Amino acid sequence: MASKKFNNIYIKNSFSIAGPVEKQGSIKDYDLVMDDYYFNEKTFEQAEIKMQRTVIDNLLNRSKLINSEVDLLVGGDLSNQISVSCYAASHYSIPFFGVYSACASFTQSLITGAEYLDNKRKGNVICVTSSHNLYAEKQFRFPVEYGAPKPSTTTFTATGAVACLLTKEPTNIKLESYTIGKAIDMGCKDASHMGAVMAPAAANVIMSHLTELDRDINYYDLILTGDLGCIGGKILNEFLKRAYGVKMKQHLDSGCELYLKSQEETYAGASGPVALPLYLFNKILKQKKFQKILLVGTGSLHNPFFVNQKLSIPAVAHAVSLEVN
Repeated sequence: MASKKFNNIYIKNSFSIAGPVEKQGSIKDYDLVMDDYYFNEKTFEQAEIKMQRTVIDNLLNRSKLINSEVDLLVGGDLSNQISVSCYAASHYSIPFFGVYSACASFTQSLITGAEYLDNKRKGNVICVTSSHNLYAEKQFRFPVEYGAPKPSTTTFTATGAVACLLTKEPTNIKLESYTIGKAIDMGCKDASHMGAVMAPAAANVIMSHLTELDRDINYYDLILTGDLGCIGGKILNEFLKRAYGVKMKQHLDSGCELYLKSQEETYAGASGPVALPLYLFNKILKQKKFQKILLVGTGSLHNPFFVNQKLSIPAVAHAVSLEVN
């Protein structure tokens, strides 16, 4: 069984940074926005490290905590060897646990942090993630300067960083349960169609979560997927209907919702591990509309070497259930 319930794990605070394209999208009220991709640094890589440090520093200040009062820092990103998170963590005297599930790294961080806290009487865990459009483009696709054409199924890696604090102190946001997903490979080889790659993994973890916790699809007021994009979100709904006979009552995809339809440069919507937490903390939770939310982080587990070798792409999705009062 890959699911587990918690009794007293809560999200206390968060802090978010959004990039220059994201601030023109559907959310207008971020904690901090970047004027450009460099964030006053010399390289995109150093900019993303600074992004993580900035959200961690501000989260500590907002929570009135010092480093020694944090038991664990859990983080992940898209860079090779999650080097951004590693470099950011080296600035803090806090035990560090690096995680990677591609764009599902945020939900993996929540699961890891919650598991650590579950066996403690009290404690504080910071979960952090980030992505940077131009850094990710250079690593996974082609540098923007190449001018490589992109199909309409392409997603646009979101630029931003989010840190949140997990605690055993009761708040209005409870981390109620989780389900760890399986690596699913349906034979898709198109790295420009990650929505299609990840949708079956999302469907699998949703059904595993409902089955293992004996819940109906209508148990949740909202199922919020990570970054399937507008096309991948439609594929997920169709896959659930055809494979499982299930129709989602209320579903939103963070990647599809993060940008405006007028932002043509974002193609099928946002991707990147930061897409889900950006939309969750800066839109969904501020609306105070949904009480039971299932977060489904989705990740395409490919790298350029395997794509160039024409291998199919596995994907993974992890689900986290929130109860909001």
